[in-house]
Amino acid sequence: MCVAVPAKVTKIENNTATVEVDGNRVTANIGLVDVKEGDYVLIHAGLVIQKVMRNEAEEMAELFNTLKELGENDG
Repeated sequence: MCVAVPAKVTKIENNTATVEVDGNRVTANIGLVDVKEGDYVLIHAGLVIQKVMRNEAEEMAELFNTLKELGENDG
């Protein structure tokens, strides 16, 4: 299963964005989507694939955290 994760764009250089995902900073290619610093996006396989509204990104992140906690309590 493939899952796109929500992130916030913090810096852009050429075709690469630095994004914050769950407190971590990673780089992602922005060649497919027009984004600017401060935008919220979905990242998949190192690519920004879609812009999303801040509240949508926050809801997705909260859902992922809940699923993570459930998985930790399962084992």
